[in-house]
Amino acid sequence: MSVDDSKQEHTVRTGEQGTRVSGPRVLVAGASIAGPALAHWLRRRGAEVTVVERAPELRPGGQAVDARGVAKEVIRRMGLDAAVRAACTDTAGAHIVDADGQVLETFRADDDGGDGFIADIEILRGDLSQVLYDDTRDGVEYVFGDRIAELSQDADGVDVVFAGGDRRRFDLVIGADGLHSQLRAMVFGPREHFIHHLGLVLAFYSVPNEFGVDRWMIDYQEAGRSAGLRPVPDTTRAMAMFSFPAADFDVDYRDVAAQKRLLRERMDGFGWLTQRILAHVDDTPDFYLDQVAQVVMDRWSSGRVGLLGDAAFSASPMSGAGTGLALIGAYLLAGELAAAGWDPEAGFAGYETRMRSFVEANQEIGRLHVHSLQSPGPDAEPSPDFAGEWFTELVERAINGVELPDYAGVPDSGASAGLPMISSAKP
Repeated sequence: MSVDDSKQEHTVRTGEQGTRVSGPRVLVAGASIAGPALAHWLRRRGAEVTVVERAPELRPGGQAVDARGVAKEVIRRMGLDAAVRAACTDTAGAHIVDADGQVLETFRADDDGGDGFIADIEILRGDLSQVLYDDTRDGVEYVFGDRIAELSQDADGVDVVFAGGDRRRFDLVIGADGLHSQLRAMVFGPREHFIHHLGLVLAFYSVPNEFGVDRWMIDYQEAGRSAGLRPVPDTTRAMAMFSFPAADFDVDYRDVAAQKRLLRERMDGFGWLTQRILAHVDDTPDFYLDQVAQVVMDRWSSGRVGLLGDAAFSASPMSGAGTGLALIGAYLLAGELAAAGWDPEAGFAGYETRMRSFVEANQEIGRLHVHSLQSPGPDAEPSPDFAGEWFTELVERAINGVELPDYAGVPDSGASAGLPMISSAKP
């Protein structure tokens, strides 16, 4: 696809009477989960979609992510239920153990109708990203190894300059580029204005399965820290998981060496299998560490630029809802924009109205989960009564507390629609 303004080409579809119909041109930043999910729905609603991803290819592995409640219905409407379930981790449940490995508590994947502590749809982030990419790659242009460097908008569109030098114009631009969204910083202001650190750090990486991990996740917790192992589809490996408290977090999220030093320091002397698991930290191909944080914003759009997923409303991994929020948000954002005739003001307003309360419930779950892990101290706030009716109601709001309109009358080309487009790069 040409990137010179004077030569730019747009996909043109032919209507039933032979008329040439061109949909709005939408640029999506980020090709993890929220971006490809949005691309799926935008394409079905008639838009021409480009997804730009700064990584050179899809990133494999990552932590296990879940889909609960309404999010499972979105997957079904996407026509991807079978593909997603085929890629799931097949985790049977979780054992909470003591330092000697003795089981203290057990949670099963079929608890609470599959929407409990271990969801029946549990999948590695990279595997879900691959499913979504495979679903959209023939009808969406993917540009890997590039990013938005400059952006300016007017009443009719958005001019984008890519880091690689290309210049293009779009009708809408959506940032789905995660917690550390560069598009959000570019349009809405510094990250410090929106990111709220919750005082916890998480780390994940894959290790050889020398620990006998089968279909059960194992978790050891003590004094505000935790270490664990969980199964992955490749049974020769397992996923290591760590968490530790950190009032401040000033490690560069791209400085992997510094992150590994921090992990070793904060988990030094921790019991159970921790030191054996840490012995593999320098050999793993997929190390990840970051702060547990939420993104809180008064608005998720500015003119023709909007935000989706963690870039707009991260609830933190401790909510267990990041993937669900991304999938549901993608469905509603595309639906509201299309229902508004692609008018950004009306479309973004409808999206925020439908999502805001649902996001707030999930963010509250995330904060409560972090609070429950904190070690009691003389000045600590008392732990809430999680057995109360209020918590049951909050959980229900966080899982099912959002409506999915059918968007009757809005174009929907179906799950398998989309004309082939040449991607600038493919993993």
